[in-house]
Amino acid sequence: MELQIKQKFETYPEAVAPVLSQLREVILTVAKEECIDVSETIKWGEPSYIAKQGSTIRFDWKAKHPDQYALYFNCRSKLVETFKELYPNELVYEGNRAVLFRLDEAVPWPVLKHCISLSLRYHQIKHLPLLGA
Repeated sequence: MELQIKQKFETYPEAVAPVLSQLREVILTVAKEECIDVSETIKWGEPSYIAKQGSTIRFDWKAKHPDQYALYFNCRSKLVETFKELYPNELVYEGNRAVLFRLDEAVPWPVLKHCISLSLRYHQIKHLPLLGA
């Protein structure tokens, strides 16, 4: 784990860090399974995952909403709009930029993995209806 990322994780409350660590692992696993090279860094103070052929994925927990965390996508992309069409009831959305999760609720991992995959391949599939889903 890159030093900046490690330091960022050290700022999260004890109950939050393992949840976000699992989310990090899922992003990296999806990238590995699909043979996508991902760079891990801090962008806007948040853990960020960048794939050359994809759109940046970020996530974070904010003290002003202590019971939730969010996975952020580029608001100028069709990603969240497509997720809403594919998964209208499985995920909770914030506008056209984020998927929200409650710390006390189970994550629909198969759905989320699919969304992560679409984001990591976005520039290859953005011309396809529903991003080729």
